[in-house]
Amino acid sequence: MEKEINTGFQDEQEKFGAGRRSLARISLSALFAALIAAGTFVAIPLPVTPVPIVLQNMFALLAGLTLGPAMGGAASALYLLAGAIGLPVFAGAVGGFVQFAGPTGGFLFGYPLSAILAGFIAGTPRSDKTTPLWRLAIAGFLGMAVLYVPGLLWLKMTLSASWVKTFAVGLTPFIVGDIIKTTIAVFSACGLRKGAAKALNG
Repeated sequence: MEKEINTGFQDEQEKFGAGRRSLARISLSALFAALIAAGTFVAIPLPVTPVPIVLQNMFALLAGLTLGPAMGGAASALYLLAGAIGLPVFAGAVGGFVQFAGPTGGFLFGYPLSAILAGFIAGTPRSDKTTPLWRLAIAGFLGMAVLYVPGLLWLKMTLSASWVKTFAVGLTPFIVGDIIKTTIAVFSACGLRKGAAKALNG
């Protein structure tokens, strides 16, 4: 009888723990989606390109570095969904599915790719393991780089431009800024991963 009671109590504890972890995953994904959306308040237009300087790419990268591939990708996807249904969360405080058809549409689709790749390399945060800085750095710079694959492809198509012109307006003006943003995201993730691991693993 006592054994059955103990077994039942352990089952309830496991269910409670699983429920708490699920809630933590949802909450963290939603929190980072909101953080990416908050980046819309910083959008600096440049005279030589239709692509503005934004912070959303840094926050999408940070989501992957901090939460891992699944939750980081989910946070970025949730952000895109919010913008697609019309919430003003894209650069310049605009929303709507039409934004995906504009020159910056490819970069928007690059956010989940960035988060997923960076999260895959960095790994899901664990309480019993610290991810070395060099690994986070590799994850960060590759994650930022992959964002430009759909971004430049779509920009070239929408502008009907040569590759030289595409790189000139879609990559070159942002190299220094992206190096700085990636560096910030990497060092921020070092501390944030500890908190995320504690929330996810208890």
